Amino acid sequence: MWKYIVLLTCLSTQMVFAQQEAVEGKTSYDFLIDTEHYDAEDSSPLIIFLHGRSLSGRDLNRVKRYGVLYAKNRGLSLPNSLIVAPQTTSGWDPDKVSDVLDYVLKNYNVDAKRVYVCGMSMGGYGTMDFVGKYPERVAAAVAICGGGTARYAENLSTVPLWIQHGSADRAVPASESKKIYKAIKNANPNADATLTIIPGGTHGSVERLFHQDDMYDWLFQHAKEN
Repeated sequence: MWKYIVLLTCLSTQMVFAQQEAVEGKTSYDFLIDTEHYDAEDSSPLIIFLHGRSLSGRDLNRVKRYGVLYAKNRGLSLPNSLIVAPQTTSGWDPDKVSDVLDYVLKNYNVDAKRVYVCGMSMGGYGTMDFVGKYPERVAAAVAICGGGTARYAENLSTVPLWIQHGSADRAVPASESKKIYKAIKNANPNADATLTIIPGGTHGSVERLFHQDDMYDWLFQHAKEN
């Protein structure tokens, strides 16, 4: 009986992970793409997840250790979409993230008006820098326990942003998110940018945000007008 249960569990796990394919050597970053809810006949929204420094390297399985794919693999029901999780070896280059997006748009039926980006820690910085350099490519973005580059503030002010940070973060202080939020609001007081400081949240505990519906519900209500 136990062998039967273990077998079913393994098969169930394989069914989930079988939908997450590695794409290697095709773009500037190798990436995993989750196609479980993808239908080539329908134009699909796209979520790009940018990981933090601890998941850097050349083993794509690492990008399933936390974030969007981790939450999905643990049973979170996400809106129908493609999910892309690239991997970097050292920091995020917005041009290379754009290269990944180009590949996905060319090879999958993606709704270019519904491209969403989210990231944590170093990936939070990467999210803000990608959106800051390519605001026309992103419908909305979430940056968690990261920061941003002030020179991109004006561009960032044109994209709906939800910036989140734990008040007790010792790895990346909440002041980093506060600074970029202030720069965005200085560039455009009417910018659709929200800053949420989570009382008592640490650098690691805010990962739970990926396991809650709120972030995805917020992202998916946005679409580019052009």
